[in-house]
Amino acid sequence: MNFEIAKSKILDVVDYPKPGIIFKDITPLLADASAFNYVIAKLAEKLQYLEIDVVAGVEARGFIIGAALANQLQKGFVPIRKPGKLPRKTIRREYQLEYGTDALEIHDDLLVKNSKVLIVDDVLATGGTAITAGQLILDLECQVVGFAFLFAVAGLAGSDRIKAAGFSPALEILF
Repeated sequence: MNFEIAKSKILDVVDYPKPGIIFKDITPLLADASAFNYVIAKLAEKLQYLEIDVVAGVEARGFIIGAALANQLQKGFVPIRKPGKLPRKTIRREYQLEYGTDALEIHDDLLVKNSKVLIVDDVLATGGTAITAGQLILDLECQVVGFAFLFAVAGLAGSDRIKAAGFSPALEILF
């Protein structure tokens, strides 16, 4: 397996979920064991220098990447979910998407105060989801030590927005 073969497994779907959006479909990557293992190993290699206590993955595709990465790094995994999906007490933050509004929630008792958290998602677009996830981690009095993504959408300046929001941790984008 190599970088270009793994990257070729991510397909563009035009006008999904709304006209003008190009959705990045990672399901072919996930279905190919070699490509998926390669991607997780490469992300883990790029992040090995970070001091991480817990990996937090953003719903839904960030769960897949984040849980596999947490396993590779031998760390715990904490889900950050859409509203109403977690069964116990949560904290919540609303945010703007490039095509609407949404909210994220996290259980308020899974992270130990001052934990060092790596936030993982599949794609970095405008940065709104990542920033909101980071704010949830800060709300729980923990530290965001980094963000990791499979890829970033060109021209949307998500990494610039993350920095402008006051986050200056590591930012790893594989593709």
